[in-house]
Amino acid sequence: MNRLTKLFTIGTLAMMLAMFNGCDTEATGMEPIKLVVDGKDITHLTEPIIENGRTLVPIRFVTEEIGGEVSWDNVTRTVKAWKGDRSLRMIIDSRVVELGNGNDAVVSDVAPRIINSRTFVPLRLISNGLGVGVSWDNATRTVTVDSSRAAAVEPFYNVNITSHEGGSYITGTSRITVSGDSSLLKAGNQIRLLLLDKKDHTGFIVGMSDAATRAVEYIPEVENTGDRMLVAGVYDQNGSFLGGDSIPVSVRVIPEADMTGLVNNMVLSSAREIMPKLNFAPYSVKYVITNLSTGRVKIEENRDPYGPFTWNPMSTDNGLNTVQIIALDHQKNEFPGKVYTVNVQVPKRMTLSGVTEGSTIRNPVTLMANRNFDVRETTFLMRDPSTGMETVIQTIPYGTYTWFPGPEISGWKDLMVRVVDSQGNIVTSEPVRVNFQGTPQLQLQGIGPKQVVTGDTDLTYRSNVEFTDVQFVLTNKGTGGTRTIAANPDTKKAVYTPQPQDTGDWRILARATYNGRIVTSETVDFQVYAQEIFGPKSIVPKDQFKSFAAEMAVQTYRRTGMSAAIQTSQAILETGWGQYVPRDKYSGKMSNNLFGIKGSASNGSVISNTWEVYNGVTYRIDAEFRAYMDPVESWNDHKVLLQKDRYGIFRDVMYNSTMGAWAIRRAGYATDPNYPIKLMDIIRANNLREYDKVTL
Repeated sequence: MNRLTKLFTIGTLAMMLAMFNGCDTEATGMEPIKLVVDGKDITHLTEPIIENGRTLVPIRFVTEEIGGEVSWDNVTRTVKAWKGDRSLRMIIDSRVVELGNGNDAVVSDVAPRIINSRTFVPLRLISNGLGVGVSWDNATRTVTVDSSRAAAVEPFYNVNITSHEGGSYITGTSRITVSGDSSLLKAGNQIRLLLLDKKDHTGFIVGMSDAATRAVEYIPEVENTGDRMLVAGVYDQNGSFLGGDSIPVSVRVIPEADMTGLVNNMVLSSAREIMPKLNFAPYSVKYVITNLSTGRVKIEENRDPYGPFTWNPMSTDNGLNTVQIIALDHQKNEFPGKVYTVNVQVPKRMTLSGVTEGSTIRNPVTLMANRNFDVRETTFLMRDPSTGMETVIQTIPYGTYTWFPGPEISGWKDLMVRVVDSQGNIVTSEPVRVNFQGTPQLQLQGIGPKQVVTGDTDLTYRSNVEFTDVQFVLTNKGTGGTRTIAANPDTKKAVYTPQPQDTGDWRILARATYNGRIVTSETVDFQVYAQEIFGPKSIVPKDQFKSFAAEMAVQTYRRTGMSAAIQTSQAILETGWGQYVPRDKYSGKMSNNLFGIKGSASNGSVISNTWEVYNGVTYRIDAEFRAYMDPVESWNDHKVLLQKDRYGIFRDVMYNSTMGAWAIRRAGYATDPNYPIKLMDIIRANNLREYDKVTL
């Protein structure tokens, strides 16, 4: 049955059946609807019903009465009816109906359903599938089915897939276009492309766009391979289905992996950005870089298949190199791509980092050799520019060295780094001239600015000389009273144990003696809270959190198309399976904040901890986190956050949990480079993609 026929006929039937709308015989006192098939009144078998303006009839009674046959599969809840060469196949509660032995399809406005153990279907579907005529007598409220009159197929909705015919093969990324009713295909409505299994008509959203574009890009996954039903559905802003079209397709993914940014035999002397070029949607990609001269192989794993990768070759990579991209599907099967051969000619480069030209040094500095080649020894040097005398600061194999220069070092000096490379060659950086203050320095460690001390706290210090009589002086800002705690000379630390009466605002400094004079550190303001502290709390038992979060995720998925799997995995990752939901550390007020969003919300805020660094030590300070009346508010607020412009690249692919995981990291949601992998591993380990299954 061709698509033109499907688009042309049944208009008369549509007008006729519209007269059936809204009939409720008990409420209106009207006579019940009679069903006459080929001249025989079969109403006594089962009376037709009206649902959503559509007349539903028992398919078995009607089909068998006109000489057709009906089969029922209780496992798949599938009913098939046929007469001659005309047939239709339906799954209970699915709007997608296959016609002509699966060679064509329509999307019904009412799904077949079971009523009193019998399968009821829209009468119009029987006409569409079996090609029989139907008429309506308003005076007698009679539906007449006449198998001697032929009828063709007409779609229920004026929405049509135009880019592909039924039975088309899809082998890679495809653009699916639609045409139809402009009142449906308008800005604000959404086209969702569904790919459904032919066996049970369940599947996944595989593409989304604004309906006004009338087109959706479909990037297939290897796992999509098989005979499928492709549905282009139009949805409103609340996720309600407005209309659509369906065709049978055969997905036969032929994976192709390539990349842009490299050309065979190019000469590479600096960093190069490489972009994957794929015709399918993988789990991740990796890059295999092989030096043909040395045989050295470098593998960059778990890379973004939709974002750039910057290859920064070292001088030790000089010579001919091959670069190959390999895409991995969700089962970690590998699909190798094209191999490029490039000639790397990178000159040796090395600079000293950690200090800047002309700066004044009075605090510790972290020195590092910034280089593009391998080394086996690294020496940091200081040179007196007036005498040329060099002094070794420290020798290490490689890495960084934190140096706190003593007061004996004063005035302008040159700092350098000298290395021995893997071949035994010596390379020295250009000098960086800096000015040393040349004074004894004492730095407080253990308490940082705005810290709230709630329990035993280690007070330590670092210095550029050996001090004696080191003390920590605490001053109560309210009373002016002071407390002095001496540091243990062996461990260079003391322990401050706050008492209940200490609650309030304080300041602290370290004080010590050097060569008979007093040296003090910078003063730090902090707070003491020596009463009960409330930590994070579970929102539900751990074994219940998956279903707890998924229930909200599925509701959002149905409304917006945002993958329920990725929503649930984010909540799992960010709350530790719901066991670490912030609450106010002072009052115990529950935040119901499932995504750690800072600020204030419907229930104000709660005070919890965030992290800062002072003098090389990480410590906690108070921060406000949004508090909600219930977890649903938190869930919805998180989705509002993801509507911000910066997350546009995420929203474009949010229907797919894998593409969405990579995109949300690329949009800057998380700084952890492994954030997408963590989400996808949670999804895979807990079978969360089941929550993304859809039907129509």
